[in-house]
Amino acid sequence: MKLNEEQINKHFGDQIFSLLSQVLDELNIEGYVIGGYVRDIFLKRPSKDIDVVVVGSGIKVAKALIRKIGAPDTSLAVYHTFGTAQVKWGGIEVEFVGARRESYQRDSRKPIVEDGTLEDDQNRRDFTINALAICMNKDRFGELVDPFNGMEDMRNMIIRTPLDPDVTFSDDPLRMMRAVRFAAQLRFEIYPSTFESIRQNRERISIISAERIADEMNKIILSPKPSEGLYLMDACGLLDIVFPELAALKGVDVKRGVGHKDNFHHTLQVLDNLSQQTDNLWLRWSALLHDIAKPVTKRWEEGAGWTFHNHNFIGEKMIPDIFRRMKLPMNEKMKYVQKMVSLHMRPIVLAEEIVTDSAVRRLLFDAGDDIDDLMMLCDADITSRNSEKVRRFRNNFQLVRRKLKEIEEKDRLRNFQPPVSGEEIMETFGLPPCKEVGQIKSHIKDAILDGLIPNEQEEARALMFKMAEKMGLKAVK
Repeated sequence: MKLNEEQINKHFGDQIFSLLSQVLDELNIEGYVIGGYVRDIFLKRPSKDIDVVVVGSGIKVAKALIRKIGAPDTSLAVYHTFGTAQVKWGGIEVEFVGARRESYQRDSRKPIVEDGTLEDDQNRRDFTINALAICMNKDRFGELVDPFNGMEDMRNMIIRTPLDPDVTFSDDPLRMMRAVRFAAQLRFEIYPSTFESIRQNRERISIISAERIADEMNKIILSPKPSEGLYLMDACGLLDIVFPELAALKGVDVKRGVGHKDNFHHTLQVLDNLSQQTDNLWLRWSALLHDIAKPVTKRWEEGAGWTFHNHNFIGEKMIPDIFRRMKLPMNEKMKYVQKMVSLHMRPIVLAEEIVTDSAVRRLLFDAGDDIDDLMMLCDADITSRNSEKVRRFRNNFQLVRRKLKEIEEKDRLRNFQPPVSGEEIMETFGLPPCKEVGQIKSHIKDAILDGLIPNEQEEARALMFKMAEKMGLKAVK
């Protein structure tokens, strides 16, 4: 099969490809664009990753291409350790590598690498849809090399390994996570024998670094319907190994005929709901973790049934350990997720009760600039099968949103800081840092949030002097 003229012009019409073709012929070397860039041509997906495999030295070809281009806005990066090179020109990046065959030892995913043929290189690819190659040599330019029927697998929407899946996954266990990720991203199915091999080899994932697993997890979470990938991870046993806290949400306990919802299914539904509204990775992580503490807080209480008291606060405390183990960022991104998990019950409680201005002010104060994300998460958290309950919640949520907007416009409480600082209190009354300073500052903040005084400096200072007088403090200036 050969690409038609329209496909060649669209995907290989840039000058860098014609110059590459010339270089390959001048060096008498075979060269192919391979992998994701080729796959995405037929899937009609945008792709920026251009990988070229040559039957010879990829570094040699990359250096010759740079010389052929002869333009000042090019750059060449050479990685001798890996035998690879990268050429950048005009916003295009091309990675070069020599065709190779690989063999693995049981306790390592680092292969023993030898020079090989194109066939050897395609044999080592993870999936048939990623083994597609298009020739760049002039006499075969645009010719597709598809030894494993990857095109047919794409038409049938199947993820399948080129060779024996047990060998493929044992050699590089990360490919098991990649199979799940591609299935989730592309909405494909994993071929039965390939899936069974993942199940049998799942323990091999333990030799893969947490960073690489986290990268695949993030891509699954960012897929169009993340639950599909996470259900696959559960079905093949990877979830218990990679993310035991999430797996612990599965199941329903029943006592005296009373059960509770399956928190695993609920969590994935919340994540899917949210994914229809945002591609914010860390808000999606917040959805995945919002009920993470329910297994450890679950209790049966006579008269109340199943309870999960303080699961939001305990979940907030669990997050650093989860992020640390999974090598996720221990910075403001983690703190953002903690904040979302900690606060996710607040708007729901407001929606169940009478919405007071004071409660809305405090929610706005605590959420700050993340209030819109929090409301989005809480809206996604409404998963009841009771349509009347859902309708009532959504109507109440609209009331909460209106109140938030009104109070924000009136009181300017987003990222609110009391108009009188602790430093000003200490200077005014000649105090060192002490509990009295904190008490005055806290009283002013509460008065503003309760609507007793406006968020203005004059009123805040008047209350400061009133409080100080009660404490027996006198101004020094």
